[in-house]
Amino acid sequence: MIVTVGRIGRAHGVRGEVSVEVRTDTPDERFAAGTVLVTDPARRGPLTVRDVRWHSGRLLVAFEGVADRTVAEGLRGTLLLAEIGDDETTGDPDEFFDHQLVGLTVVGVDGAELGVVREVIHAPGQDLLTVGRTGGGEALVPFVSEIVPEVDVAGSRLVVDPPPGLFED
Repeated sequence: MIVTVGRIGRAHGVRGEVSVEVRTDTPDERFAAGTVLVTDPARRGPLTVRDVRWHSGRLLVAFEGVADRTVAEGLRGTLLLAEIGDDETTGDPDEFFDHQLVGLTVVGVDGAELGVVREVIHAPGQDLLTVGRTGGGEALVPFVSEIVPEVDVAGSRLVVDPPPGLFED
């Protein structure tokens, strides 16, 4: 299974370093020097980590073959992908890989079917679930415990307690 472990942000300095928006709990492992990462779009990679460091709370990565700011800026927005086992979990019962959530049936706390998770959006400060509504259209559901009190991957369902208007037209 391929998962997103990061997204390349702005270039940092003039020697080809880039900031990386980390999407893994193990950045020291996923971004270790010598690690080869597949990219999306594929034409921008694969990329091999040459050097990595933390600076002011941000992960800065230098990739082999990326020697200046111009080339680094061209990588902006690239997703960095890694292979994991199909049965691998995050190790935290309250955290999930995107592929575990996409396709889950969304039901209300009353058991009524509301839709299906189509996509996970990693917005700054809060993740959102794009839910294809049963009656048509879609809803963006903040992925927080107050609104999503239960995720049952094995049962292929996600329980939501939506605020008024979230699933109504």
